[in-house]
Amino acid sequence: MQYVIYGIASFFFLYGIILLAEGFYTTSAVKELHGEFKTTACGRCISGMFVFLTYVLGVAWLGVFGFSAVPVFMFYNIWSTCEVIKSPQTNGTAGVEQICVDIRQYGIIPWNAFPGRICGSALENICNTSEFYMSYHLFIVACAGAGATVIALLIYMMATTYNYAVLKFKSREDCCTKF
Repeated sequence: MQYVIYGIASFFFLYGIILLAEGFYTTSAVKELHGEFKTTACGRCISGMFVFLTYVLGVAWLGVFGFSAVPVFMFYNIWSTCEVIKSPQTNGTAGVEQICVDIRQYGIIPWNAFPGRICGSALENICNTSEFYMSYHLFIVACAGAGATVIALLIYMMATTYNYAVLKFKSREDCCTKF
């Protein structure tokens, strides 16, 4: 899994550099208002390919964002239960041994899995570990990062679509020179 994350990170780094170069190329072509404007079919094809590829990656990262929200929700609920365990008298519960978390209800493990439910002091031991809180914060960062990636891909896709439309419009013989 670690190598998959390294691969995805390096792919997006290179893809970002390629998108930056393509964005500079098409923006400078679009901003050219004086002189003769020429565009090639290859340039329009590359721009269209980046629109399509960014759209596909945006949909994929939207799925990653949705799936990364599930552990955040699950860990938030477990964290809330841990807060109840810390002060059961103020929360109106009878005893620590009656406070439970059932992981099976999230659909991550099957209903017949044992132990799918953890209660009392065993849950309290889990709540007191530093790994529990560290994983909670890492899931929040992963969800926020996936959300930021989706927003960045959508913004880039809108800008690239606009540039592609301008390139296609300006490549026509009967286009005007001013918008």
